[in-house]
Amino acid sequence: MTWINRQQQFKTALVAAALLVAVTSLLVSKWLANDLAAEEYKRMELWSDALHTLNNADQNTDLSLVLHVIEDNNNIPVIVIDQDGNVTDHRNISIQATDRADTIAQLTRRAQQMKAAGRYVKIDGNKPGGFQLVCYDDSTMIRRITVWPLIQLGIVGGIVIIAILALVSFKRTEQNKLWVGLSKETAHQLGTPISSIMAWVEILKEEYPTDPYVGEIEKDVSRLNTIADRFSKIGAVPELLPTDICRLLTDVTTYIRKRTSSHVSFQVSLPSHPVIVPLCPSLFEWVTENLCKNAIDAMQGEGSLSLVLTDRPTSIILDVTDTGCGMSKSIAKQIFSPGFTTKKRGWGLGLSLSKRIIEKYHAGRLFVKATEPHHGTTFRIIVKK
Repeated sequence: MTWINRQQQFKTALVAAALLVAVTSLLVSKWLANDLAAEEYKRMELWSDALHTLNNADQNTDLSLVLHVIEDNNNIPVIVIDQDGNVTDHRNISIQATDRADTIAQLTRRAQQMKAAGRYVKIDGNKPGGFQLVCYDDSTMIRRITVWPLIQLGIVGGIVIIAILALVSFKRTEQNKLWVGLSKETAHQLGTPISSIMAWVEILKEEYPTDPYVGEIEKDVSRLNTIADRFSKIGAVPELLPTDICRLLTDVTTYIRKRTSSHVSFQVSLPSHPVIVPLCPSLFEWVTENLCKNAIDAMQGEGSLSLVLTDRPTSIILDVTDTGCGMSKSIAKQIFSPGFTTKKRGWGLGLSLSKRIIEKYHAGRLFVKATEPHHGTTFRIIVKK
């Protein structure tokens, strides 16, 4: 559990660092854009003064500098309108129009938008009450400075997402290899002593043919053999066989009930008719047993455990509910993570393997349907027919 918490803290730190870089980049970009906008405003004031001088020039006025200032603006969009809102001049404006009237209409709308945004410089006219407004928009450079950080963040974000997905995929591959190796080695190690115990059971049956304890020992040895078979199937694609899930659940609950405290009551609700589902019986039994044993542990040997099977036309739904200690939402989100456990003793692999068996081998779903601290938990399994 400590390892899981550290992993979550590391992810949170990475996300926080990424957000810090993103915010810093956007702020720096905004700061540069504001500085450039201030410089462009000064340029537009100078351009407006040059236009005013040109409008009021006589035959003796030297216009070389004025024309140079006016012609030097080749990147700031400008539209000049009079006091009545009529367009009198424009520069660096791209217009797609079919005729002059359409061109004037587009220029007028664009000028009004610039004016509404406060991007204009007022020039007094020659006549009393007359004036012109030099309306302007952001230059190409400001737009590039504003847009480029967003493009940069998008590229970096895409690379980060790809890297995370690759790491997650690599981690899952390594986990799968570990699970497969551990499972097959466990099955191999169990095989020899189980075979030996089975031989001793046969001897005991010959010497004590009526002893009921020998029969119970034989059942448990058979159970061990089933467990070894389950481990051997991990990592290989199991064969799904048409199985009556009602009978399977009855066998599982009967076995667990005999080995559980009498203070735990079982409620099993099954359809009255056989429900045939394509399953790997030994692995599905494993998942059901694991959920039941976890529920009994959560109730600390006292409470109520219910299994409710719902038969639908295209799927079955199995709810396993206990009246135990329940879980917080934060724990419920991590409960299927490999290595995560709330028990003092445990590997934290049971639920992870169960989810793998249901979702990878049976193309179904296993999830926490409902849980609340001190009010129990419900796990739900959905498998298609």
